[in-house]
Amino acid sequence: MRITVLGGCGAWPAAGQACSGYLVEYDGFRVLIDPGYATLPRLLESVAAEEVDAVLVSHGHPDHCSDLNPLLRARALGDAPPAALPVHAPPGALDAVLALDNPRMLASSHVLYELAPGAVVELGPFRVDTWALPHHVPNAGLRLTAGGRTLAYTGDTGPAAELAELARDADLLLAEATYPERVPDEDAPYLSSALDAGRTASRAGAGRLVLTHLWPGTRPEAALEAAAKEYTGDLMVASGGLTVSF
Repeated sequence: MRITVLGGCGAWPAAGQACSGYLVEYDGFRVLIDPGYATLPRLLESVAAEEVDAVLVSHGHPDHCSDLNPLLRARALGDAPPAALPVHAPPGALDAVLALDNPRMLASSHVLYELAPGAVVELGPFRVDTWALPHHVPNAGLRLTAGGRTLAYTGDTGPAAELAELARDADLLLAEATYPERVPDEDAPYLSSALDAGRTASRAGAGRLVLTHLWPGTRPEAALEAAAKEYTGDLMVASGGLTVSF
């Protein structure tokens, strides 16, 4: 299994960067997770729009799904439109982004499936398990398994007992870490710090930890130092172009 980070900025894309976006590949099958702001140009540097086999969206904030619109446009308006793209997201999460165009124009470009908490989805060689995790809007934690390897992804989440199950013995935990050590009180139920992510990875026995969704302007070193207080394994920050095979 291989994951390529398209972007890891939280909230908005900083200069030269993109928001959340991850391409996961196994045995020639490509799953795009969270096509946030500015991720499509990064994606097209390595694969064509029609080569994406499925899309998973953790939640409906635009820094996690806005570039679904240009992705579907690229597929629908190209010279040889491919088959409809399976898109899985929590109920209602994509209403706004899909409303950007006349529904008729994109109607044949995708098939939308609701990602209900606790659902198990089969996407090519991938088994996808889901958890409802606390955020400002409904958010699905995702656990992708293929070929005996596992990627766990939190989306954006506050503290939750379910994180231990989501990340248990994962080969790689991709964890939201908006702040280095302390989440402001008003957001504490809905977001995580790098320190929190390190604690989750340690308790779950995750093989690697990749910190993502850092607030723009956050020094990656600060996030790494915070996570390392709780986690002693392989640790890195999600930045555009980072590729990890496991």
